[in-house]
Amino acid sequence: MKKYSVAIAIVTIGLFFSCATNPLTGKKSLNFVSNSELFPSSFQQYGTFLKENKVISGTADAKRVENVGIKIRLAAEKYLTSIGQSEYLKDYRWEYKLIDSKEINAWCMPGGKIVVYSGILPVTKDDTGLATVMGHEVSHALANHGAQRMSASQLQQIGAVGVSLATGNQSSEKQQMWQQYYGVGSQVGVMLPFSRSHESEADKIGLTLMAIAGYNPDQAIVFWQRMAAQSAGQAQPEFLSTHPSDATRIANLKALVPEAKATAAKFGVVFK
Repeated sequence: MKKYSVAIAIVTIGLFFSCATNPLTGKKSLNFVSNSELFPSSFQQYGTFLKENKVISGTADAKRVENVGIKIRLAAEKYLTSIGQSEYLKDYRWEYKLIDSKEINAWCMPGGKIVVYSGILPVTKDDTGLATVMGHEVSHALANHGAQRMSASQLQQIGAVGVSLATGNQSSEKQQMWQQYYGVGSQVGVMLPFSRSHESEADKIGLTLMAIAGYNPDQAIVFWQRMAAQSAGQAQPEFLSTHPSDATRIANLKALVPEAKATAAKFGVVFK
């Protein structure tokens, strides 16, 4: 058990190892991967995805996705400029694409490559709902969550090697047992909470961006309530999930709305 605890400690310490302070979160974040390494791969994968899926263009919905996306981007630029980080987005290559799919999903790859699936539009309902989604997904990219997940995965693998070395003189059954303990412990105790923290960060940043862009952050709560209704009875326990529970997310957003409105007010955006 001591050796197992040491291995977990290696990963835990690594997750808190600071490489740089992210201007959006104000926190020092785990990041072993530079944008110069990550972005070209991201752009290539995005291009491949678009070739392999049906892109909807020229429709009112496609235009809405682009217009809302541009407003979120401009909000991010305004905010970053206001804190002296105008160069932060210099390597971003923004794109906003609507994909024909029944899947209720959207994502933003590192570097600003955004996809919205048509299946989520009945849930977003309007521009504000769409801004909630796109603000959240863009925030993952702005906070470098992709690079952080890659870095955390590398540390998890290093920890597995550490367990292997520490138990090398034991029987194969015990070695396998320790690897299983390590796998479950590092996943449930470190990696999943790490992922949930990213979701909460993206919620907070996204709420601020949509507010600066002129979309009422109160409506983000309404959107997530609709999303919760979509998955009613299907969600797994929060501690086994990459995302906060619907109840946790909605409660957090309610607490964050006043701060988002106050930040937007600094840019001349006021909500009644």
